[in-house]
Amino acid sequence: MVKKRKTQRAPRAAAAAAAVPGDLDRAAIEAAMRLAEQQGWRNVTLSAVAAACGVSLGDLYRRYPSRAAILAGLARQVDRQVLAHRPAGEEGESARDRLFDVMMRRFDALGPYRRGIASVIEDAPRDPLTLACFGFQLRRSMAWMLEAAGIPAAGAAGIAKTKGLAAIHLCVLRTWLNDETADLSKTMAALDAALRRIAPVAEFLFGTRHRLG
Repeated sequence: MVKKRKTQRAPRAAAAAAAVPGDLDRAAIEAAMRLAEQQGWRNVTLSAVAAACGVSLGDLYRRYPSRAAILAGLARQVDRQVLAHRPAGEEGESARDRLFDVMMRRFDALGPYRRGIASVIEDAPRDPLTLACFGFQLRRSMAWMLEAAGIPAAGAAGIAKTKGLAAIHLCVLRTWLNDETADLSKTMAALDAALRRIAPVAEFLFGTRHRLG
């Protein structure tokens, strides 16, 4: 007797999620970060993410062929949230103030995923692909944050500006990961201090004549 192969059918909810890329994006990112928080990023598998989303591996693969791609998707999602605001800049507002506002909006957007991100950062040294993806995506995100603050990030000079802001972000990230204050006051203080420290080289680094102090 020949055993018939079972045909697996995706649930209706899964089919609907797969049909709407934005819904699957959010579901995959939230599932991956939740699993990272619960069991550590090193133990998160794509099959577990797909199961948590209620979609097939094929559906997940079409959007996210790797765990690194999910992290890149998270960064893009956060970038979009920050960039949805109109470009900062009240008349007379300093470049430092504009950049401070933009970066704090970014930390606010990252907030729901903080514990998952902490797990990713902890395990990143053991995962070269994740580390490489994180570095590439961070530089791209920081270039957009500069633009959102009204600071040009194009051209050769943009590389120096982007690297400078990425260094600030990574420095403040350590504080943000452990900041339990309701208003992120510790993160704000750390960001403010970091921006003030680079004030002497602000004109070179950010390509602006506005003082950062």
